[in-house]
Amino acid sequence: MSWLGKIFGGAFGFLMGGPLGAILGASLGHQFDVGMHHSVTDESLGPGDAHRVQMAFFTATFSVMGHIAKADGRVSEAEINMAKQIMTQLSLSEAMRTTAINLFQQGKNNDFPLDDVLDQFRRECHRRTNLIRMFLEIQLQSALADGQLHAIEDQLLLHICQRLGISRFEYERIKLQVNAQQRFYSHHQQSQHPVKKQNNLSDAYAILGLTSDASDSDIKKAYRRLISQHHPDKLVAKGLPEEMMTLAKEKTQRIRKAYETITEARKLGR
Repeated sequence: MSWLGKIFGGAFGFLMGGPLGAILGASLGHQFDVGMHHSVTDESLGPGDAHRVQMAFFTATFSVMGHIAKADGRVSEAEINMAKQIMTQLSLSEAMRTTAINLFQQGKNNDFPLDDVLDQFRRECHRRTNLIRMFLEIQLQSALADGQLHAIEDQLLLHICQRLGISRFEYERIKLQVNAQQRFYSHHQQSQHPVKKQNNLSDAYAILGLTSDASDSDIKKAYRRLISQHHPDKLVAKGLPEEMMTLAKEKTQRIRKAYETITEARKLGR
């Protein structure tokens, strides 16, 4: 049973306090007030508890996504559709989808406690860097939904990285990879055109964080590292909500397709 399923089943003992607990409690609705008030401040469990990490990841993901979407003054239709697309990809139950939408809406509020949310999220993740990276990739993917990353969104994402302990260098690298992924798959069906095929290959290298002058050995190492970072079972073991395995699987499929595109091009070029 998922963490939210346990909440609906009445197992409130593992609920967390702090801003994430308050935001999740409000998103669940007034019918949960009694249980939440009695248990949301329970801090007895350590940061390694799987349910706490899952709750923190889910709550932070959709609330921060809403906050970033509102950063440039308005939430675009593309950003709303991206949030809905992610919810659809996750095959969320009606209850979880409603909760995710409520979290997104809370993130849009002017008084959303971004720094407090990020600080608690980082603590709950307990140095699980691959989880934090996955969180950032999802935020970038959502911010790029309208085809561009606005300056104010870029600055906000940099601030988020600072709170989460991600360097500017790493942020820029992840941003390039996410950008390349979106281009790679939006143009993949049209890649038979010579120019687009070459652009597709360039994006495939960028997805692996490399350029075309990388050695075969470097390509293989980068591929294996990224597959390991995004491996669904490993991420779930570290606290990724089971419902988000779909996103992790999609990430690994895209990395694998990029690797296959590069290796096939190198075979043809020999």
